Amino acid sequence: MKNWIPLILLLLVLSSCKTRNAAKKNNSNIQDSTVAVKDDGNPKDASQPVRDKLAFYEHVLIPPKFDQIKISSKVNVETGSFIPTLDATIYIENNQKVWMNLSAFLFTVARGIATPEGIKGQDKTSKTYIDSDFDYLNNLLNVNFIDYKSLEKILMGRTFVKISDSQFTLTKNAQGYKMASNVNQKIVTEEKTREYKITLQYDTNYDLLNVNLKDVLSPDELEISYSNWDEYNAIRLPKNVKIIIKGSKSSQILLENTKFDFSRIETPYSVPSSYKKIEIK
Repeated sequence: MKNWIPLILLLLVLSSCKTRNAAKKNNSNIQDSTVAVKDDGNPKDASQPVRDKLAFYEHVLIPPKFDQIKISSKVNVETGSFIPTLDATIYIENNQKVWMNLSAFLFTVARGIATPEGIKGQDKTSKTYIDSDFDYLNNLLNVNFIDYKSLEKILMGRTFVKISDSQFTLTKNAQGYKMASNVNQKIVTEEKTREYKITLQYDTNYDLLNVNLKDVLSPDELEISYSNWDEYNAIRLPKNVKIIIKGSKSSQILLENTKFDFSRIETPYSVPSSYKKIEIK
């Protein structure tokens, strides 16, 4: 179990929920999920360039307003080995931390926390723990760009990669919006430089449906999909999330979000002195 619990902990951080402000008619303030701007009223079968790009960017780039959210989830991980379904509690405190607790058969088996300083996780079954920067999470996901801010955007279902008119093409059809890079996106970090082809799919009401990042120089690929959207406490949330990792490491994580709560909770995290630290290489 010690090999997969830390993996689930950190991947779970990326797969909890997307939150956005709900649509409200006749509201003069820009909100995260306002009513989509209508064109001529007739859906287009073929993809067409979007003329009103400002409305699109306002909806997909402006961050949601919230203090905290707790998500109860059922987690299934597919790695080629048997892993039981896990119950997860994921707590996001805006701009502060992401805390998670994983349990099986009513017993806590793992716990973790992410802050702007890094990530920590412990496996209670093997009595081991990790304490690392975000390089560990990037390695698990076969990418090189995740920090706390982008992590929080992923959790909130926000656009977590830079997009621009000069390097992306925005089109619309009857199914919604598609944002696709027309040149390879180079992301430079202290550790490495990588280039990606990036595609983002949105519903007609700007809900994020799918993000795909393909490394152009390797088989590494990351895909995150959201489905079954609904509104809770004036915030739109997906009931189902899927993360697919391909390439040098391959796995799939499926989440069924069963309950959303917006009250503040305690987020205990401490490592017993008897636990052994896993060194990150």
